Amino acid sequence: MEKVMFIELGMGVDLHGQDVTKAAVRAVQNAIHRNSMPGLRSVLPGNTLQNMKVNVRLAVPADKDKLDVEAVKAELPYGTVSVEVVDGGMLTTSGVVLEEKGDRNDLIYVVIASVEVGY
Repeated sequence: MEKVMFIELGMGVDLHGQDVTKAAVRAVQNAIHRNSMPGLRSVLPGNTLQNMKVNVRLAVPADKDKLDVEAVKAELPYGTVSVEVVDGGMLTTSGVVLEEKGDRNDLIYVVIASVEVGY
Protein backbone atom coordinates (compact mmCIF):
# COMPACT_ATOMS: atom_id res chain seq x y z
CA MET A 1 0.00 0.00 0.00
CA GLU A 2 1.46 3.31 -1.10
CA LYS A 3 -0.60 5.56 1.20
CA VAL A 4 -2.60 4.57 4.28
CA MET A 5 -5.63 6.82 4.73
CA PHE A 6 -6.93 5.39 7.99
CA ILE A 7 -6.83 2.39 10.30
CA GLU A 8 -9.81 1.05 12.22
CA LEU A 9 -9.74 -1.58 14.98
CA GLY A 10 -12.42 -4.03 15.99
CA MET A 11 -13.11 -6.98 18.23
CA GLY A 12 -15.33 -9.96 17.46
CA VAL A 13 -16.48 -12.73 19.76
CA ASP A 14 -18.06 -16.15 19.31
CA LEU A 15 -19.55 -17.01 22.70
CA HIS A 16 -20.69 -20.50 21.78
CA GLY A 17 -19.64 -22.88 19.04
CA GLN A 18 -15.94 -22.03 18.87
CA ASP A 19 -16.24 -20.64 15.33
CA VAL A 20 -13.15 -18.59 14.54
CA THR A 21 -14.66 -17.34 11.26
CA LYS A 22 -17.73 -15.98 13.05
CA ALA A 23 -15.50 -14.13 15.53
CA ALA A 24 -13.26 -12.78 12.73
CA VAL A 25 -16.21 -11.54 10.64
CA ARG A 26 -17.62 -9.81 13.71
CA ALA A 27 -14.24 -8.18 14.40
CA VAL A 28 -14.12 -6.74 10.86
CA GLN A 29 -17.74 -5.60 11.11
CA ASN A 30 -16.96 -3.94 14.43
CA ALA A 31 -14.03 -2.11 12.86
CA ILE A 32 -15.89 -0.76 9.83
CA HIS A 33 -19.57 -0.38 10.68
CA ARG A 34 -19.34 3.04 12.28
CA ASN A 35 -17.51 4.72 9.42
CA SER A 36 -18.53 6.84 6.50
CA MET A 37 -15.90 7.90 3.98
CA PRO A 38 -17.72 10.32 1.65
CA GLY A 39 -14.53 12.04 0.45
CA LEU A 40 -12.42 8.93 -0.05
CA ARG A 41 -13.30 8.41 -3.70
CA SER A 42 -12.03 11.90 -4.60
CA VAL A 43 -8.51 11.12 -3.31
CA LEU A 44 -8.18 7.62 -4.75
CA PRO A 45 -6.33 7.19 -8.05
CA GLY A 46 -8.85 7.43 -10.88
CA ASN A 47 -11.51 8.60 -8.39
CA THR A 48 -12.84 5.04 -8.12
CA LEU A 49 -13.37 2.84 -5.08
CA GLN A 50 -12.01 -0.11 -7.01
CA ASN A 51 -8.52 1.44 -6.64
CA MET A 52 -8.83 1.32 -2.86
CA LYS A 53 -6.64 -1.18 -1.03
CA VAL A 54 -7.75 -2.76 2.22
CA ASN A 55 -5.33 -4.68 4.41
CA VAL A 56 -6.89 -6.73 7.22
CA ARG A 57 -4.78 -8.15 10.02
CA LEU A 58 -6.54 -10.64 12.29
CA ALA A 59 -5.19 -11.68 15.68
CA VAL A 60 -6.63 -15.18 16.06
CA PRO A 61 -6.31 -17.28 19.23
CA ALA A 62 -6.99 -20.78 17.81
CA ASP A 63 -8.15 -22.79 14.79
CA LYS A 64 -6.35 -20.64 12.20
CA ASP A 65 -6.65 -23.53 9.78
CA LYS A 66 -10.46 -23.30 10.05
CA LEU A 67 -10.65 -19.57 9.30
CA ASP A 68 -12.62 -18.84 6.13
CA VAL A 69 -10.64 -15.91 4.71
CA GLU A 70 -13.10 -15.47 1.84
CA ALA A 71 -15.94 -14.91 4.33
CA VAL A 72 -13.86 -12.20 6.00
CA LYS A 73 -13.07 -10.57 2.64
CA ALA A 74 -16.78 -10.59 1.74
CA GLU A 75 -17.40 -8.07 4.55
CA LEU A 76 -15.39 -5.46 2.63
CA PRO A 77 -17.33 -4.44 -0.49
CA TYR A 78 -14.75 -2.28 -2.28
CA GLY A 79 -11.18 -2.43 -3.46
CA THR A 80 -8.50 -5.06 -3.32
CA VAL A 81 -8.58 -6.86 0.02
CA SER A 82 -5.72 -8.77 1.62
CA VAL A 83 -5.90 -10.70 4.89
CA GLU A 84 -3.04 -11.52 7.22
CA VAL A 85 -3.57 -13.88 10.16
CA VAL A 86 -1.34 -13.60 13.22
CA ASP A 87 -1.24 -15.20 16.65
CA GLY A 88 -3.23 -13.22 19.19
CA GLY A 89 -6.74 -12.57 20.33
CA MET A 90 -7.97 -14.44 23.35
CA LEU A 91 -9.46 -17.68 24.51
CA THR A 92 -11.45 -17.47 27.71
CA THR A 93 -14.07 -19.59 29.36
CA SER A 94 -17.82 -19.18 29.32
CA GLY A 95 -18.10 -21.57 32.25
CA VAL A 96 -20.72 -23.66 30.48
CA VAL A 97 -20.99 -26.06 27.54
CA LEU A 98 -24.22 -25.68 25.58
CA GLU A 99 -24.40 -28.53 23.09
CA GLU A 100 -27.55 -27.04 21.54
CA LYS A 101 -25.44 -23.98 20.60
CA GLY A 102 -22.79 -26.16 18.96
CA ASP A 103 -20.27 -25.98 21.79
CA ARG A 104 -17.42 -28.49 21.66
CA ASN A 105 -16.05 -27.07 24.93
CA ASP A 106 -16.53 -24.00 27.13
CA LEU A 107 -14.19 -21.66 25.24
CA ILE A 108 -15.07 -18.17 24.00
CA TYR A 109 -13.10 -17.07 20.90
CA VAL A 110 -12.06 -13.42 20.74
CA VAL A 111 -10.52 -12.10 17.50
CA ILE A 112 -9.01 -8.63 17.06
CA ALA A 113 -9.00 -6.94 13.63
CA SER A 114 -6.98 -4.06 12.23
CA VAL A 115 -8.38 -2.72 8.96
CA GLU A 116 -6.11 -0.39 6.95
CA VAL A 117 -7.59 1.55 4.03
CA GLY A 118 -5.62 3.43 1.42
CA TYR A 119 -4.21 3.03 -2.06
